[in-house]
Amino acid sequence: MRLVKFLAHGGVASRRKAEEIIAKGVVTVGGEVVTDPAQDVEVGDDVRVNGSPVGVESREVWAVNKPAGVVSTAREPGGRPAVVELVKTEARLYPVGRLDVDTTGLLLLTNDGELANLLTHPRYEVPKTYRVRLRNAIADRDLERLRGGVQLEDGPTAKAQVKRLGGREIEITLREGRNRQVRRMVEAVGNEVDTLQRVSFGPLRLDDLPKGKARRLSDREVAALREASR
Repeated sequence: MRLVKFLAHGGVASRRKAEEIIAKGVVTVGGEVVTDPAQDVEVGDDVRVNGSPVGVESREVWAVNKPAGVVSTAREPGGRPAVVELVKTEARLYPVGRLDVDTTGLLLLTNDGELANLLTHPRYEVPKTYRVRLRNAIADRDLERLRGGVQLEDGPTAKAQVKRLGGREIEITLREGRNRQVRRMVEAVGNEVDTLQRVSFGPLRLDDLPKGKARRLSDREVAALREASR
């Protein structure tokens, strides 16, 4: 197994973050510093990060209904609650993507770096659906603009699925993952987000999971997530 994959499976970080950690020269294998993420390692090798041993953990995937005010990080130096604190497990989990601190709803946590990469890499276009309550009523012409893509400062957005739920409420499904994308799209059509909730990630739906609670996904649900990225 490649070193970067070993670290991801060991719950250290996602593959992309693990590559950054390796490049810093803080990873050792058998007491020797290794900076090549492709170096082969085996289960049982003495792999350490900053002197702490790394072993391959049993892989876990959890769904969390993130409340507002909780940050989508593994640790929060500023004192605000971090989403990993909502999960009761000994595994070292990290979020699959992020939700803004004021955005609520479905967030996945895992120690499976390969799965996290499949679900977040732009080329796999895994859909995510959000329920949006707007500050003002939205016209049909603006819904069509959102469906066709709008111009943002970092380029035009891809086409989106948009469904009207009420005068000030819509549901939008994206296959991109830009920073604060839903909020910026709404602002581009002259409106503003009042509340924002993610209700699905690929085939997985939030359903009746209570706010602030978490549940571990079944093997069947994890398999369905993997299938969604193909």
